[in-house]
Amino acid sequence: QVQLVESGGGLVRPGGSLRLSCAASGSIFSIRNMGWYREAPGKERELVAAITRNGSTNYADSVKGRFTISKDNAKNTVYLQMNSLKPEDTAVYYCKFNILTTYRVDDYWGQGTQVTVSS
Repeated sequence: QVQLVESGGGLVRPGGSLRLSCAASGSIFSIRNMGWYREAPGKERELVAAITRNGSTNYADSVKGRFTISKDNAKNTVYLQMNSLKPEDTAVYYCKFNILTTYRVDDYWGQGTQVTVSS
């Protein structure tokens, strides 16, 4: 079994910063790709940022230059540093890992963490 645990969400004022973390544990052989998604009320879940096993990154246009995704392979953890936050960044943020366990490759999701940007 694999578990993903997120942390770091909260309430922040416009222009502020937050750092999200997502750590994986369990029967992990290797982690292939990691990503952060978000889901705002009434909207579909969208990709925010992703990082591959070799460290290549990509970002949604709406967050480029403001958000940074990074990872710590030794800790099986991915981070999302969010700066210059805007009210439209308000959403539940989910991490997703593509993990190779002993027998197969699957996508695993975190439980979600609420980010609210409001004055």
